[in-house]
Amino acid sequence: MDSAGTGAWHVGNPPDPRSVEVAARHGIDISRQKARQVTDDDFHVFDHILAMDPDNLAHLKRMQARSGGTLPRLFLETPDRAVPDPYYDGADGFEQVYRLIEAGSLALLDRLAR
Repeated sequence: MDSAGTGAWHVGNPPDPRSVEVAARHGIDISRQKARQVTDDDFHVFDHILAMDPDNLAHLKRMQARSGGTLPRLFLETPDRAVPDPYYDGADGFEQVYRLIEAGSLALLDRLAR
């Protein structure tokens, strides 16, 4: 399992301090993570490529069409199907995103177990 962005603007940077704080409150240490960009190889290494929103999904689908491999899909299977970017929101936005990702992760585990 890994996390990567479709753009290169944060490569090598640590997570936003607000993300680190929210994760820590929930017993998860992400403080040593570093951002990386999705590569064509990822489509051949990972069984699942999950996008947080439709724009990133479209970008990943273009990459997959070039490289082959795993077909990307949206992470959330909810009515709006997008995890919002909390960067410009207050701390509450990061907590909301954490809750969406937690719920989405549990739903994904359930689907994979079936």
